[in-house]
Amino acid sequence: MSKIGKLPIIIPKDVRVSIIDSQVKVVGPKGELVFGFHGQIKVEISEDKVVISRKDETKFTKSLHGLTRSIIANMIKGVTVGHQKTLELIGVGYRAAKQGDDLVLNVGYSHPVIIPKTPGVDMETQENKIIVSGSDKAVVGEIAARIRKVRPPEPYKGKGIKYFGEIIRKKAGKTVKAVGGSI
Repeated sequence: MSKIGKLPIIIPKDVRVSIIDSQVKVVGPKGELVFGFHGQIKVEISEDKVVISRKDETKFTKSLHGLTRSIIANMIKGVTVGHQKTLELIGVGYRAAKQGDDLVLNVGYSHPVIIPKTPGVDMETQENKIIVSGSDKAVVGEIAARIRKVRPPEPYKGKGIKYFGEIIRKKAGKTVKAVGGSI
């Protein structure tokens, strides 16, 4: 058995989980998420728990077991408390601002970069931080990665957009050669 896959998922009181065909539907205070699982995986709801098991012992099915459990656990967490990623802007004059529902980034290019609003994801700005939050963990991570990709941190001064808490390994600059020759 998968170490992660065999653990049951506890369903909070304000969350409803239902299984229709090979899809799990999770409804909670922050929204509704649907996930289609593979036919070799069996998902059962008993009392206030979701239990995931597999139908056979092939390598492929074993790999899906823990994955399915993690995705369903992330869905339940997403509809109760939500997921969030924080990004930091580092650099002189680097700014982020909201323009309507869109996010406008001024990060050293000759033009502002506009990140359009994605349904189900909220983007907030505070000083030099961008907070991306929503109920679907995969979508929140994808939007945060898209924002970071606009200006990833460079290795010499560390200027750019980085995840909060991310450590940038800095490189040494060029060494200056001694001027002049032997006398």
